[in-house]
Amino acid sequence: MAPIPGSGLAKGLAVTLRTMTKKSVTAQYPDHQPHLPPRTRGVIGLFEENCTVCMLCARECPDWCIYIDSHKETVPAAAPGGRERSRNVLDRFAIDFSLCMYCGICIEVCPFDALFWSPEFEYAETDIRDLTHERDKLREWMWTVPAPPALDPGAEEPKEIAAARKTAEKLAAAQTQPEEGQP
Repeated sequence: MAPIPGSGLAKGLAVTLRTMTKKSVTAQYPDHQPHLPPRTRGVIGLFEENCTVCMLCARECPDWCIYIDSHKETVPAAAPGGRERSRNVLDRFAIDFSLCMYCGICIEVCPFDALFWSPEFEYAETDIRDLTHERDKLREWMWTVPAPPALDPGAEEPKEIAAARKTAEKLAAAQTQPEEGQP
């Protein structure tokens, strides 16, 4: 049985007419921002105050896209007769996002919580050399990092908080005891 001439064209037009009457599900990106899940991986933000320049993030990065420069600074003794200390001071912290594969290993290995995922995803550049972002830009992205999820109400209190609470209660009890004994 031979197909009727023009039946393919009629079927195509029927599909076109059906889809023209339905509401579009495509969101026009620049005009309508997408709704992202709360812990979306966008770019990496730097909390510079926590960075001790231990270099673990740069060493563990499989792409070698993290660049860190630092220098040693001498800190005077805290008490008279004490000895001077030296500490690393961060001079440069940069991530080349043209090389980064967003694996998150640098964030996981950071022992001082200096790196975080930011949901910011609009950082396109016209030149690939501009995708190396320095610490100023990485610091700006820290403002977009969402707060960590709340603890489960039935969960145990973290050990650090429990220890701090016990110490505070002991200090409060020690301060109230001498006051009670005085006339």
